[in-house]
Amino acid sequence: MGFFNKLKNMFQSDKQEENIKTENDAIEEVKVYEKGLSKSREGFVSKLANLTNKYRTINDDYFDELEEILIMADIGVNTVMDFIDRLKDRVAKEKITDPELLKEIIVDELFIIYVGDEVLSSKITYQENGPTVILFVGVNGVGKTTTIAKIAWRMKQEGKKVLLVAADTFRAGAVEQLRLWSERVGASFYGKDEGSDPASVVFDGCQMAKDENFDVVLVDTAGRLQNKVNLMKELEKMNKVIGGIISGGPHETLLVIDATTGQNGISQAKAFQEITDITGIVLTKLDGTAKGGIVLAIKEQLDLPVKYIGLGEAKEDLQVFDIEKYIYGLFKDMM
Repeated sequence: MGFFNKLKNMFQSDKQEENIKTENDAIEEVKVYEKGLSKSREGFVSKLANLTNKYRTINDDYFDELEEILIMADIGVNTVMDFIDRLKDRVAKEKITDPELLKEIIVDELFIIYVGDEVLSSKITYQENGPTVILFVGVNGVGKTTTIAKIAWRMKQEGKKVLLVAADTFRAGAVEQLRLWSERVGASFYGKDEGSDPASVVFDGCQMAKDENFDVVLVDTAGRLQNKVNLMKELEKMNKVIGGIISGGPHETLLVIDATTGQNGISQAKAFQEITDITGIVLTKLDGTAKGGIVLAIKEQLDLPVKYIGLGEAKEDLQVFDIEKYIYGLFKDMM
């Protein structure tokens, strides 16, 4: 049984639905994925369905149109070319001629792109002793501060004691914005005046977290990618400060990308990889684009795990990334 059919059985049978309901409300998370990926389904997946209806047999024209659909979905040109070659080989070996049969194989092969030789973990690895420090980076305008607040809310729901540290001291209003969010989500806050040295803010915040036994420290940083040298020095200084206070910190450095920017977001990620060690991606505003294939492009081009995805404005719409729920939410109309 292929992955496509396993998904149908997993998320559509009454028995499994009851099981899912009793497991951390996962059925509600599936619904968030379904709703949040509706634009991608209407664009990307509806075009795939139309392609199946258009051709009675699989031929070169079919593959040309499929290639264009996948590229327009932001999967990335090189990834798509490799995917099409692999698909053609499978069609030839299995002697497949009916496009209706091929659509299930397409879903299976797209899943394989993400999984590859190993499944990249989307989980945050919390430290057993002392606070877990997570550094957030990303250009201005991607929703970084809001995302930090939503992640803090999720962690609070899990019973963790969370501290937000406002180290983006250069953007006007950034410190106050994070402070207000901390009040909304019930997390603690540490910050200084605008223009303060970010490393000194991080130093005092981490010391506070250690002294007061916080479980998690979420650090907001500046998004000034125009001057990569200065930003690199700033992040290096923060990393050194954190590591000096909390062993092994920062334990995660998450890059926030706006999904609606498509391949430009991938370019931002590559630029940040040049200046600091990124451990994962937070993909925001995925509900606002019809190009849901960017998740596959991130895996193929960056080899980084997607840790969280934003599927709407509400706090609950920021979800821990799950490849099975993502593929199901994207292709449910084909099942």
